Amino acid sequence: MTLKTYWTFVIILITTCRSFADDDNHEMEEFLKREHSLSKPYQGVGSSSSSHWELMGDAMVTTEQVRLTTDMQSKQGAVWSRIPCHLRDWELQVHFKIHGQGKKNLNGDGLAIWYTKERMQKGPVFGNQDLFTGLGVFVDTYPNEEKHLERIFPFVLAMVGNGSISYDHERDGRPTELGGCNAMVRNLNHDTFIFIRYVRRRLTIMIDIDGQHEWRDCLDIPGVRLPQGYYFGASAVTGDLSDNHDVVSLKLYQLTVLRSETEEKEEEDEITLPSVDNMDLLKMGENEEGWSSIAMFFTILFSMLGCFLLIVVGLIVYSHWNENRRKRFY
Repeated sequence: MTLKTYWTFVIILITTCRSFADDDNHEMEEFLKREHSLSKPYQGVGSSSSSHWELMGDAMVTTEQVRLTTDMQSKQGAVWSRIPCHLRDWELQVHFKIHGQGKKNLNGDGLAIWYTKERMQKGPVFGNQDLFTGLGVFVDTYPNEEKHLERIFPFVLAMVGNGSISYDHERDGRPTELGGCNAMVRNLNHDTFIFIRYVRRRLTIMIDIDGQHEWRDCLDIPGVRLPQGYYFGASAVTGDLSDNHDVVSLKLYQLTVLRSETEEKEEEDEITLPSVDNMDLLKMGENEEGWSSIAMFFTILFSMLGCFLLIVVGLIVYSHWNENRRKRFY
């Protein structure tokens, strides 16, 4: 178990019993919110004030998808909702596709799903602005930090920004990520999905990428505080390397969750700025993970050397003691 996994386990363990109780005692209903959803035939996408979704940059609408970028260099595009979301509990299901001519690790750069205060702002974070305010979920297809060979790309990760936190592109977002999972999503012949759920200030991300219609856990973090009234969007970018980045649908569901009086009191304070309650512990695990493999190697090495040295010294001492004992005896 890595140190990051340990810290994440500690954080989640605190709320596990309560979560089980919540699941047992409370019913949850979901309702599709069409005004916040994007699907074929994409009639709600356009530049008119009556449209619900707006394109930016190189994004275009086809009969089969909203193509954020084509498989060409130096492209960036996005699609953004015009209507702010005021739901307290919600679930977003994203049907997407990433494909292109590039071979493995010769493609890029990836796409992002957003729930942010800002909208329609070009920038370096998968086609969106840096220093964003809200939630970003990234499907990163190209490794910029080559020394971290233990991470397999493409990789799905999440970040919560408060308007002053920068995304570290050169380190693939590691310093500010909440967690994530690898997801081999390029050039597949079946559908690929990301599931993002925000309930009771808990962020859960799952993926369905194997063509089995089964969700696989990716991230589950309690204590995530996201304000209401932000905008959903999706963006993508290419650089020297490229891919087609397509969004087939974005479907938002309102979740009706029954809460106890205690829970209502705990959540009655309005959230005005995005934050994560246990970010310090998460970052402690993240920082330790950066040197854990090296530290573990040297720890084991020196432990073995230390044990060997103790055995040798013990044998020498025992030999001298036994020799002196025999001399005294005879």
